[in-house]
Amino acid sequence: MRIVSLGMQVTLDGFVAGPNGELDWAMERLDDELFAHQEVLQSGSDTMLLGRVNYLDQAAYWPTAEEPLAKILNAQQKIVFSTTLKQVDWQNSRLATGSPAKEIAALRKKPGTVISVAGGSRFAQSLFREHLIDEVRLYVHPIALGRGIPLFAEPLRLELTASRRFGNGTLLNSYRDPLAAGFADAGRSE
Repeated sequence: MRIVSLGMQVTLDGFVAGPNGELDWAMERLDDELFAHQEVLQSGSDTMLLGRVNYLDQAAYWPTAEEPLAKILNAQQKIVFSTTLKQVDWQNSRLATGSPAKEIAALRKKPGTVISVAGGSRFAQSLFREHLIDEVRLYVHPIALGRGIPLFAEPLRLELTASRRFGNGTLLNSYRDPLAAGFADAGRSE
């Protein structure tokens, strides 16, 4: 069974963006080592799940971007969850207007590799509520904003599976949700 994996940049105090969606703190922290690591991880995925807001941001940038990650993201199947969008234009994208739980359950049964979740926070929170994300990879940057948009809105118990420190001080902490289907159904204990 395929797993669903979320990767997010977060601050020490758990925010994915500033109060008005500012990402400048994250953009200043991304360096060659982090980009290379994300390219490797994203290469292991063939499907990406996005909410409307994150889709609009990424679709405005990646189709014409020239960095190596662009080729990987543009080639992936992208499933955009929205009840307000009428169409999606980024190559290999399709609109999903139904239940994320049903869509993800169907994707898990199809052949393929990792199903990645690109964010944003509200979309991730909706998937967390239903334990639809198996693996959570948090790139924790050594910065605190004091206020902003949180990744988590409700309690969630996760199990730490790995940790790595990057040269710029960012920590990658990988967790799993033992209640998520990808691990629970497969009896995995990674």
